[in-house]
Amino acid sequence: MIFRFVCITQIKIIKNMKKLIVLTGVLLLTYTSGQAQSDSKSVELGAKAGVNLSTISGDDFDDVDSRTSFNIGLVAEIPISERFSFQPEVFYSGQGFDILERNQDNIFDTNENIEYQLDYIQVPLLLKAYLIKGLSVEAGPQFGFKVHEEFDAEPNSDGGDLEINSDDSYVKDFETSLAFGTSYKFDSGFFLSARYTMGLTNIFKEDTLFEDVDGKNEVLQFGLGLMF
Repeated sequence: MIFRFVCITQIKIIKNMKKLIVLTGVLLLTYTSGQAQSDSKSVELGAKAGVNLSTISGDDFDDVDSRTSFNIGLVAEIPISERFSFQPEVFYSGQGFDILERNQDNIFDTNENIEYQLDYIQVPLLLKAYLIKGLSVEAGPQFGFKVHEEFDAEPNSDGGDLEINSDDSYVKDFETSLAFGTSYKFDSGFFLSARYTMGLTNIFKEDTLFEDVDGKNEVLQFGLGLMF
């Protein structure tokens, strides 16, 4: 009974943490939107999109290749001082990895070309530092909420495409990571960015076939955007 109570309590805490993080992201964007209307020179809102090169790291994943996908979402910049800003974001991120036919010795025991799609809503909370005018570096925690999971096999194969629901999934619904990047913003508000995201938590659930497998998301992002 005590063990069951502890497990239930932990589940409730995790669910509340997820709700708190999402609510924090929404409140931040709502706050910055209101501030932007009252003081457009200090707080900026924008949109961004780009390319993802994602994979999964771990001792059991030496034979996987990166998946190419996209990211798209919203960004805000809240100045703290002349050189430092707080930058919260909310964006859709296509992640996962590829298994190629040439890598037959893989953890999924398949000899077909397969794209494993793991798509998230990502909420990074970044500290941004300007080195010179326009050029900045950024770093901070990122919280990911899985919204889609699917196996895509090569055309005409026996496997076909398989969308995975939450009950059948071996992958957790929530992950945390660290994001590091750089960007350059022009006077017009147009900006270019590059970012590396390193997973901190194992994405696989316990009490499944993958409970002893350690895998963490890794993503390279290249994109552009516009601050309003």
